[in-house]
Amino acid sequence: MRIHPTRLLTLICVVMLFSGSHAQAQVAAPTLITLQEALNRARQHGGQFQAANLALLQAKEDTKQVRAARLPTLNALNQFIYTEGNGTSSGVFVANDGVHIYNEQAVAHQDLGLYLRHGEMKRALAAEALSRAKIEVAARGIGAAVIQNYYSIVTAELRVASLKSSVAEAERFVEMTTKQEQRGEVARADVLKGQLDLRQRQRDLREAGLGITKAKIALAVLIFPNFNTDFGVENDSLEAAGLMDADEAKAAAVLTNPELKAAKATILQADSDITLARYGLLPSFSLDLFYGINANKFAARTHYPPENGIAIPYRQNLGYSAQATVTIPVWNWGATRSKIKQAELRQQQAQLDLTVAERALQASVASANAEANMAREQLGSLRESSTLAAESLRLTLLRYQAGESTALEVVDAQNTLNLTRAGYGDGLVRFRSAWANLQFLTGKL
Repeated sequence: MRIHPTRLLTLICVVMLFSGSHAQAQVAAPTLITLQEALNRARQHGGQFQAANLALLQAKEDTKQVRAARLPTLNALNQFIYTEGNGTSSGVFVANDGVHIYNEQAVAHQDLGLYLRHGEMKRALAAEALSRAKIEVAARGIGAAVIQNYYSIVTAELRVASLKSSVAEAERFVEMTTKQEQRGEVARADVLKGQLDLRQRQRDLREAGLGITKAKIALAVLIFPNFNTDFGVENDSLEAAGLMDADEAKAAAVLTNPELKAAKATILQADSDITLARYGLLPSFSLDLFYGINANKFAARTHYPPENGIAIPYRQNLGYSAQATVTIPVWNWGATRSKIKQAELRQQQAQLDLTVAERALQASVASANAEANMAREQLGSLRESSTLAAESLRLTLLRYQAGESTALEVVDAQNTLNLTRAGYGDGLVRFRSAWANLQFLTGKL
């Protein structure tokens, strides 16, 4: 069969458009994100985590500066001094060597006391360790929010699935009562009761769909650099997770908890602060070496004209000098003692913070472990209730078809099934969320 060229071109365009739209639909498929991936994304894009990273980078620079301060420094001194002349070689100011003074010197300086003082370096390293711990603290804080929002999406999706089944069951009941009304077997009130129940379930379904959108928005803010809600979460095997022993969970939490690491690093920093404050009671030693020109002319040598036919030797301007300085603290109205006392108070505060953090961690682990155990124990009962409610609805429908029950009993059975399904879904998510929080506290996630 011969096809007209115009029709052939139209057919090709239609095929291309269909192929393009199909390919676009495939590309636009939402990304499926696991909980671990969501946690990793939050650590990468979370604002608190990035701020903690910047603080760590600053602490590393402080360590470099402290290390550099222990080494000799070299500076170039470039100076010109002009003094008002008064007919003498020195000018108005007696302390100056002449009207023009040129200083062109290399100055090497070394604080010898720093070789004996290690408090600055210890404090800088403690501050760096504290910044690292705060990164983990920020990651834990973001992670807790991620877990909550992640399972909020899972909860909403399970609720939507349950409500879709309820809507389908309500639609079947409306269809059944409508047919029976047409045959004159039931009253109009049964049809109206079924329709009212159907409308309510449809509204609940739309509300649950809105819950998914809101939960995705809350999670997207944490895990994406730009606003994006075109993703899905993995509804993993919620009942397959095992629990840790209580003592094992506590030991793992103490070993990996960032709050405890931060508190311990704060104590080390406070110890270094005490050492630094006590340095104010010790003398300081410094050595300076000068090499260059300090003369009335900008020249390595100053030549003088002969006097009475006698040659005058030149003056050597290029040379060196050195000075050693010892500064002994004598009296500063108790300021050094006050700094020492203040540092000791900070140390006591840091020790108290560590104690509070240890107690809070033990309480959090015990609470999460108890929550996970309780949620897992209730899953069997919730599953059985859902199965019984489904069987009850089936039997109620059979009795209604046989004229032995009312529409109100059918709707009541549907409501009971809907509640038990929602309860089972909530129980699954409750257990998984508690399990994830426990894994997070013990450093497993």
